[in-house]
Amino acid sequence: MRQWLTLGALLMAVLAVSAPAHAQVRLAYVDVQRALNECDAGKRAKNEFQNKIQSLDSRLQREQNEVQGLKDEIEKKGMLMQPDQRQNLQDEYIKKAKDLDRNLKDARDDLQRQDNEVTGKILHDLGIIIRNIGEQSGYTMVLEKGSILWGASNLDITDQVIRSYNSSHAQIGSLGEGATARYEPPPSAAAPASSEFGSAAAKRSTISR
Repeated sequence: MRQWLTLGALLMAVLAVSAPAHAQVRLAYVDVQRALNECDAGKRAKNEFQNKIQSLDSRLQREQNEVQGLKDEIEKKGMLMQPDQRQNLQDEYIKKAKDLDRNLKDARDDLQRQDNEVTGKILHDLGIIIRNIGEQSGYTMVLEKGSILWGASNLDITDQVIRSYNSSHAQIGSLGEGATARYEPPPSAAAPASSEFGSAAAKRSTISR
């Protein structure tokens, strides 16, 4: 998902599921980035984000053209103008150039904030889904794909996570508006504590990829 500003969001690299010491070790792994990209909410957020970028790009391009036009006029006709006329044109150029710089920064900050917000919501609920699947399926540990060197394909539960997420959520991921119908886990499926979330996935997982 190129062209997106990536801002860090919280999700696990390793999710430990408690099990008796004598129990057989059962492992699984999840491709968090793929789950984020391919769940319905992630797809909606990507489309909305791309539309927003196109709209911003058109507006900022018009502003940039205005600034460039003033610069060209000063360079071509400045020497032929009256001093006060030239000064007014230079002042206008400086003001519009500063406005453009500020608008560019504001646009980047706004896109980054929205990326963080939407990504964080989806990743939080993916974490709950993963924990539920881990507990219900009797896994000892669920790993994030990016944290392992190799794993057999039959240990990959990413598709299961995506299906479970989609069946539990509706309209999560709209930019700027938040969730309109948010998944509420049962009391036994509380959100994982922060200590259970690894930093690897949090650093690389973002809707904007």
